Amino acid sequence: MAGADDPALVAPAPLDLNVNAADPKADARELALLTGPDAAHVLAAAVQVAGGELVSCRPRQVVHQPGRGTTVSYRSRVRWSDGEVEDETLAACTGDAPAGALVLGDGADRVAVWRFPHDPELPGLAVACDEAAVANVLDETGLGGAPVRLRTRAYRPRRRAVVEAVGPTGRLFIKVVRPDRVEALHNRHRLLVRSGIPAPQSLGWTSQGILVLQALPGRTLRQALRTRTTPIPGGGDILALLDRLPQELAQGTPRQSWIDKAPHYAAVIGAALPTEATRAARLADALVAAAGRAWPGPVHGDFYESQLLVDRGRICGLLDVDTAGPGDKLDDLACLLGHLSVLAQIDRDRARIINRAGASYLRAFEAVVCPAELSRRVAAVVLSLATGSHRVQERAWPATTSRRLELAETWLATARNPRRRADGR
Repeated sequence: MAGADDPALVAPAPLDLNVNAADPKADARELALLTGPDAAHVLAAAVQVAGGELVSCRPRQVVHQPGRGTTVSYRSRVRWSDGEVEDETLAACTGDAPAGALVLGDGADRVAVWRFPHDPELPGLAVACDEAAVANVLDETGLGGAPVRLRTRAYRPRRRAVVEAVGPTGRLFIKVVRPDRVEALHNRHRLLVRSGIPAPQSLGWTSQGILVLQALPGRTLRQALRTRTTPIPGGGDILALLDRLPQELAQGTPRQSWIDKAPHYAAVIGAALPTEATRAARLADALVAAAGRAWPGPVHGDFYESQLLVDRGRICGLLDVDTAGPGDKLDDLACLLGHLSVLAQIDRDRARIINRAGASYLRAFEAVVCPAELSRRVAAVVLSLATGSHRVQERAWPATTSRRLELAETWLATARNPRRRADGR
């Protein structure tokens, strides 16, 4: 491919970017720069450095950290010097520039740009996307060598990626994280498996940030809910799974709870949708003011329906344990309930089934925790998910954001008045 001499859009020398102080106007400017018409000019200049011509681009994922910078990935098409037009994933960020990225500036703004899979903070990603290199991994793990088929299942710029690899006799998953996090993640997987938690076994790791994970059977709870007829685990099964998380995970500094992070997510909403800034901030303030006692212990940290694999109504897998550690156990329960209530908004055809499952889990959880406190935590989770439609750049994201804020307010009202249910029951 033309442009392969500089596939990563690498700068000749790293440049430091100024980080904005927490300033709503500066945050809004960053978002406009990377999601508005100017983004195409920035990407076009970067692609030209690599010997190509930008044909089109559209934001596909936006991660905004107020006062710290914004990272955006784009669906793009590029015409290279040999005349071929290729689909490409490009990414750009403000804030601190990743070392080695191409940095462009016009005197007022500076933006770092790179091209998938050459993420400067995920050096193992290019290797994980190389069929020959992955074929060697499959061969070493007894799953056969070449030919191998690769499919990128997830990519969060600068944070992580997951690549599915299928060989002649089996498949596995390659998770790519920042190099300084991979050994701890490998150890976490091993600890969970030793403790009887059905997490994927880690088959090994590399210093580049590559973790090789066993593929598990079953389908996600989300997929099961969408089939209408597949049995799902009960609330007692979910409580039992979380109760079995090893106490070793509870060591260290506890992660922030969803309520602790409510002001952050309100600020993200305010920067993206200023018309809802006051509403989001008011909701966050109410949540923080009303927060009750925590339930400390080991937690999954991002526990929702796509993280659970089920088969014949039983839990057979727990995925994405990157966030597992010390925290508030109420947050895991609230995370599942909050995601299900938002999923019911998204999937209206199956809303009745999803809400029925959520109501069943809510009853089971309320039997062991304070119902009002649980509802407040669910409200905080839904507030965090109100940013999701903007993050993935849905066409109607402003209206979706407003609906999710309303849902979060309903959950908060439920905490104040238990007779009121967020699912309309």
